[in-house]
Amino acid sequence: GAATVVLLICIACLLSFAAWKGKSGKGKMPPGPTPLPILGNLLHVRPNNLAKTLQKLSEEYGPVFTVHLGSDPVVVLHGHDVVKEALVDRGDEFAAR
Repeated sequence: GAATVVLLICIACLLSFAAWKGKSGKGKMPPGPTPLPILGNLLHVRPNNLAKTLQKLSEEYGPVFTVHLGSDPVVVLHGHDVVKEALVDRGDEFAAR
């Protein structure tokens, strides 16, 4: 009935807002899977198989990618060379992050 229509309109508005918000900030963060509203990428990131999940995401998006844990973006550095560059070679730039 009417409650279903109102609920569907609310969901459509929420999804539209999330898509708009995601596109407006894309240039600031490394690539990654598209997050769901509120949940982020919690359905992509499996805690019981985290290493394999991050390996697959790095194969798809590269050694530096973003996942959203809830609404919080998390930049992941995957691989020895990338971590060394960030922490040793460019440590001053990443010290406060």
